[in-house]
Amino acid sequence: MYEQKPWLKFYGHVPEHIDYPRVTLYQALRATAEKNPAAIATDFFGRTASYGELMASIDQCARALYALGLRAGDRITISMPTSPQGIVCFYAANKLGAISSMIHPLSPAKEVAFYLKVSRSRMALTLDAFYPVFAEAMREQQIETLILARIPDELPFPMNLLFSLTKGRKIKKVPPDKRVRWWKPLMAGAYSEPPPNDMKTDDLAAILYSGGTTGTPKGIMLSNMNFISQGMMSAAWGKIGDADSMLAILPIFHGFGLGVCINAVLMGGGKSILVPTFTAETVAKLIRKKRPSFIVGVPTLYEALTRNPDFLKADLRCLRGAFCGADRLPRAVKEAFEEICRRSGADIKLLEGYGLTEAVTAIMCMPVTGYREGSIGIPFSDMLAKVVKIGTTDEAALGEEGEICVSGPAVMLGYLDQPEETAATLKRHADGRVWLHTGDIATMDADGYFYFKLRLKRMIKSSGMNVYPSQVEEVLCRHPEVQQACVIGVPDQAQVERVKAFVVLRDPALRGPEMEEKLIAHCREHLIKWSCPREIEFRCELPCTRIGKIDFKKLTDEEIAKIKACKEKQA
Repeated sequence: MYEQKPWLKFYGHVPEHIDYPRVTLYQALRATAEKNPAAIATDFFGRTASYGELMASIDQCARALYALGLRAGDRITISMPTSPQGIVCFYAANKLGAISSMIHPLSPAKEVAFYLKVSRSRMALTLDAFYPVFAEAMREQQIETLILARIPDELPFPMNLLFSLTKGRKIKKVPPDKRVRWWKPLMAGAYSEPPPNDMKTDDLAAILYSGGTTGTPKGIMLSNMNFISQGMMSAAWGKIGDADSMLAILPIFHGFGLGVCINAVLMGGGKSILVPTFTAETVAKLIRKKRPSFIVGVPTLYEALTRNPDFLKADLRCLRGAFCGADRLPRAVKEAFEEICRRSGADIKLLEGYGLTEAVTAIMCMPVTGYREGSIGIPFSDMLAKVVKIGTTDEAALGEEGEICVSGPAVMLGYLDQPEETAATLKRHADGRVWLHTGDIATMDADGYFYFKLRLKRMIKSSGMNVYPSQVEEVLCRHPEVQQACVIGVPDQAQVERVKAFVVLRDPALRGPEMEEKLIAHCREHLIKWSCPREIEFRCELPCTRIGKIDFKKLTDEEIAKIKACKEKQA
């Protein structure tokens, strides 16, 4: 069925095929910059850089890194918020033929040491505020050079002064350390031009990391072509051009932030408005002030925006598109966001998409002119997708649940130093193509629209029956008193797993046994009995992962710890 590409009739302006240049990421960006060097590439709280200026910074950074000893094939860890220094260093390393290992700037020391070790990094870039963490990590895993940047170095006046007088005063002074080099003087130095290298389009360009929700994080190896193709696909889908801008809300250590909010925008010649730390207030103010064409985010972002007074008053007619991914989008959040946009004159829908870091990020999305209720959309140009029977490579029937498999130029090279994991995920099927087995359960209809159910590893088995947490969460979120919900399976002697829900109410004063009974009864009206929660725990807020997804793994671990402690007490 996938070979017929039934989704093509919904493409509209989107091309079926894109001619991807056989170049490196740096070379692809330079080609974009040469078309319109005066266009604005990045905006960091009002300090802008044209494409010409961005390329000059990247070239200077490449010269500085080469002078420090970074060579083709070497690895450099970039542990930065979404900021000019992190972006410049990413493309500069690529110019040298080096590989960037992208990690969260708030990673604890043990985690940093782990990432430095598995990536075999020779250098690292981070903020001065995180020096103590890296200093501790480097006791376990030595690196040659630690480059420290400062946020106010990239802020316009007087914001740089205000930062230094407020948040900057809380940052501990960096002690003398021969491994430390400072970003600003490095970028002001005089260096010779590095020699050419032989990095190819299919070579490793960056290492991103899985969330680690099932154990130790895996390094995901992504090539130049992975980033170039995914970026050009995304730019074509949104018709991103030099008149467009996007809020880069999602962090650059994550494929969604780096792949869409930065690289896709730059591949299309648009402007990326950099947002180093997310709050609903910051985003709402930036939308009002900067008037972006696009916003891209996770469900918790949109849920927060719908409750933000600044956003409710904003003129949203600037918006051409809003896209959501990385987690299930509750219907109530979608409707609330769209209603706010409609009242403000923006006739747009919040379109859901689907992707995973193993394919950089988004590789399918709802078409602008072909909305389908409950769907995550159709594949991007040059990406193939199908649903196979779980545990096989056999294509499932239309409407039958199975595992999503994808194939195309955005699919990763493999997992870093994990050949067995790679072989279990990248499989050659009977058609001769290599397919990425995503571990996600979905169905596909006759038109090629996909309908996500859940992560295979998140399935709850209750009394021998399959329970889909996302389905239960959707029902709970339809109740007018529910703001957020997360459903997990809790070990149970009689049922194997029992269904438990964690709920945040719009009015915390309503928490109690009576509301618990109401919500369980509400579920029984819409769900088969074994899918209904046996217990509901009310919370003021739900834990989130580092990119803002609700952290069901943390809730599960807490429950298992409670059960273990109870058993030990009884013993």
